This record gives sequence, structure tokens and C-alpha cells, in this order.
Amino acid sequence: MKLKYLASAVAVMMLTSGSAIAKNDLASFHAEMGDCQTCHVTGKMKDIKKSMTDSQTHENTQCQDCHGGYADLVNDKLEFDPHASHLGEINCTSCHSGHAKPELTCNNCHNFEMEMPFADSKAKKKWDGDWNQEKIQQAIAKGPVETVDVIVVGGGSAGFNAAISAKMAGANVVLFEKAPYTGGNSMLAAGGINAVGTPQQKAKGIEDSVEWYAEDAMKGGRNKNDPKLVQILAEESAGAVAWLESLGANMDDLKRSGGARVERTHRPSGGASVGPHIIDTLRKAAIERDISVRVNSRIEKIVLNDDKSVAGVVVHGRHSGYNMVAADSVVLATGGYGMNKQMVAYYRPTMKDMTSSNNVTATGDGVLLAKEIGASMTDIDWVQAHPTIGKDSRILISETVRGVGAIMVNTDGQRFISELTTRDRASDAILKQKDQYAWLVFDEQLVEKKKMVRGYEHLGMLSKANTIEELAKITGMSDLPKTAVDYNKYQAAGKDDAFGRDDMPLNLSKPPFYAVKVAPGIHHTMGGVAVDTDANVLNLQSWKMDGLFAAGEVTGGLHGHNRLGGNAIAETVVFGRKAGENAAKHALKK
Repeated sequence: MKLKYLASAVAVMMLTSGSAIAKNDLASFHAEMGDCQTCHVTGKMKDIKKSMTDSQTHENTQCQDCHGGYADLVNDKLEFDPHASHLGEINCTSCHSGHAKPELTCNNCHNFEMEMPFADSKAKKKWDGDWNQEKIQQAIAKGPVETVDVIVVGGGSAGFNAAISAKMAGANVVLFEKAPYTGGNSMLAAGGINAVGTPQQKAKGIEDSVEWYAEDAMKGGRNKNDPKLVQILAEESAGAVAWLESLGANMDDLKRSGGARVERTHRPSGGASVGPHIIDTLRKAAIERDISVRVNSRIEKIVLNDDKSVAGVVVHGRHSGYNMVAADSVVLATGGYGMNKQMVAYYRPTMKDMTSSNNVTATGDGVLLAKEIGASMTDIDWVQAHPTIGKDSRILISETVRGVGAIMVNTDGQRFISELTTRDRASDAILKQKDQYAWLVFDEQLVEKKKMVRGYEHLGMLSKANTIEELAKITGMSDLPKTAVDYNKYQAAGKDDAFGRDDMPLNLSKPPFYAVKVAPGIHHTMGGVAVDTDANVLNLQSWKMDGLFAAGEVTGGLHGHNRLGGNAIAETVVFGRKAGENAAKHALKK
């Protein structure tokens, strides 16, 4: 689709004396209004360069002082408005570069055709194109330019929870994120957080137990999980939900995800996606606690003392270059390697050609950093395919769409497996169909319960019709009408005679009716850095590495050979908090 980018006073052309004058780049445009200080701090060029932070905080403030915040720039006349995206209020400089070709951040996942301001500017070599080993060693030799108690690497849910917990434990904390904005894979999470024993479950009269939670997770992971880690996840899951709520999150809605025997997936009321909501909550909580969060800052080395304890890190900043920052504790929260094609091809070659639903930041940095200093890996070769990624896209169709009531059918319109089976089994079943893709089918009842589905429609991913028969004709699913009749009978009787689906909250009866094409794609890397129950990273001898902690998808062991939907966010909160607390304890006792 072609979209004219119209927002704000920043335009591709500046109108002067009735004629349009093209400018080379954003910086040239602003220079005519007041030289470099229009965007940067006052001073000579050498002072400007020294003052520029990697996060470009001052520059972004200048943008908003002149043009207003994101809410001011929202333009409801646009079909797709980047100022109203699920990424939230990310830095203006994430898309608008002053001295180089602009890049639409949305197109890291999407394929929007937009006329960006100054799109004819010259592209520059990416600042983070490679890891310069010579400069890394020079930074170490020069010594630390800053000393803190705890360094957190990665700005997703695990990283934020670690940083907030460490700060609340009394530590001086800095969080580094290599991307221009925080969020990581957590920002893309669409399902919810699994928890047992919550007030939400009690209010709905749902019987559940820590034992059931743990059994479901172990069964889903083919019993290859570390049972000690699973037990902690189950026991502390309710506390994780309460913690998020204490920070301002809404986790009032409750649904069921594949592999769970009861409803235990908590998410925001109103059907909003859980990831953007949680990240927005955590960003605000970090600001309220005065935690230093620095973007455009990639960690390229964990530095050790002679006794192998943590001494700090080497950070490569977008503007500051290579520097060492000292700390007694480091928390790795860098996510998995689902967007690193080389690592996928090496560890799981059968999946090397699959699409991926991951954020572009999921390149395995934490695994590489930890391996370099002798950390052990667990289940590193286990990669999960999510069964319902929009075909020919990188957009995840949330598992809760099936949990709320959608049915899954093949290209003939026939069901072929219980929609609530585990992800690995659903993916395998789809790949055994003749066309190796499937359709999710649902009606307006589901859309009313899960409003995020409107987003799929907004992206042009849904086929839509007023009757099931019409939908069948549009999609070529000749057997869909009979499948819908049969399913409605099963749903009314409360028994799925075809595939044993034991939770059918909705039937297919309220027009309009919808269908979306789905196929398996890389979604989660179950394996990673080996940790113990206190989130300590373990070396090749399974001993604790002094001062090094890890949490989230960068770690292995918790999920075994398959992860259940809803357990990833739970992991980032439970073990992110644990990593942060223990990192602070370790640093403060020295």
C-alpha cells in the first residue's frame, strides 16, 4: 500500500516565496532555522559532539518541544500512522536521522510503502555493523569511564524487571539497550502471562494449583525441562502478576492458552496486547525510579577480573564509541537468537529457511557474550516454531485467538487437530497438510472479545464475509460450511467428538466471519545460557560465575523442548526480578 507521510511541521519540502525547495537531509532543513543548535546543545562543534549522548535524549526533546509529542502528531486520516503504533512513544530519532537517510522502524516487521521526509538523503554505514575487537581491547586497557553496582544488558521485560528490582534493592543500576528504543521481543508479545492462584482465577471460580501449572509446563516441554526452574516459575507466578499490577499494569482478563488445563493466561482487560502494555508500564516505572536507561548502546564484551569475577562490560555507543563501564554484577537479558540466521542454521538447520516472528534485536548477543567467557549452555539447539504466524509475513497471530474461540482448518476447510494442542504439535500438523499452511476462522463474537484482532484487519491480513458460505468461496475452503455446522454442534453439546478440544468458549454464528492464513515460523529459542535457581550463570563445570546473572529468553532449561504460550512473559517477570535482586545483593555485599 502507498501511504503519504503527512504528520507534523517536518515536511519533505520547505515552502519559501511560494516555491518548494528540496533539502538534502533533516539537518540541512533545520540549519536554516538556527544552525546546529536548533537540534543540539549550544556550543562549538567539538562541544556538540562531546555532549551528544548515545540515547540522543537532548535531540529527541528538541523534536518534541517544536513539533509536540506523539499524541499531538497522530493523524487519523492516515491509513497507517507510525505515531500511533504499538511500539509506544519511541525516540523520534529511531526513524528520523538528522544526517542520513530516514528508516521507518515499522518496516523492521512490516512492509509499508511510506514517503518519509528526506527519503532521498544518503544512507550511512550502520554504527553497529560489526564488533571491533581492537577497539574493545583498547577500551579495556584504558579502564572504566564509569562505575555502577549493577549493569543490565537488554531492555525487554526481563531487563526492565531486573533493573527495577535491583534499584529497589538499593543498587546503582544502568540498563543498556542496543536498539534505538526499548521493548525487545516482549514488545511483540500478544498473549498474556500464565499464573496460578491469582485473585482473577478466584473471582472466576477456576480451580488450579502450582502442581498443575508445573505438570503442564513439564508435559509441554516433553519433560526435558529443569523441574527446579519450573517449580519456581509456578510458585512465584501469582507474585509476578501482583508485581506488574503494583507497577500500574492491568492484568484483569483471563484466558486459556494451548497446553494448559485451565484458564491461567492473564492479560489486559479490553483485549489489548499484553506486550506493549507491560513494556509501557515498565518504562514508566523505570523513569519514576530514576533508573538510567541508555539506548543505542550495544554490549560487546563482558570483562572479568583475574579471579574470573565480573569486572564490568565494554559498551559500544552510537556516538560515544567504545568504553568500559565497571560493575560488580551484570545481568544478561538480551533475548534469544531467533533473528540470527547463522545461529539458527548452525543449531537448528531444519528451520533455517523459516520466517521469524522475532524482533530484529533477537540476534543471540547474550549467548555469544556468555560463551566467550566460558558459560555453559542448556538446550541451545531447541528452537520453537509458532504454528500461527501470518503466512508470508512476520506477524504473529496470537495463540489466544485460538484460546478465545477460533478454529483451525486446512485449505479445504477441514479441521485437522485440536486448536488447544501445544505449539510443536500444531506446527507439525500444519506442515503435514498438503499446502503446509492453514486458516484460522472466527466470527464477530471473537473480535468483540479480543479487540487486537482489529489490528490484523488493519494490516490487510483478514478475509471477511457476511456468511460462512461466502467466506468459503472467497478462500477456496469448499468444506468450511460443513465444518462450521459440525463445530457448532460440538460447542453446543460441550464435547468435541472430532479432536477432543475441551474448551470451546464460542461458536461460529455471528457475522461477519473472518479467516486468516497462518503457517509455522521461528518464534522462541528454548535453549541458552545455563542458570541455577537464583539466576546465576553457570560455567562449563556448572559452578556459579561470580557476579554474572541472566534471565529471560537468553537462558535455557526452563521450557525444555517446547514452550507453552503464556510462560515466556511469566519467565521474564519471575526470573528478571530474581536476577535483579540477587545481582544487587552480590554487588552491595562487596
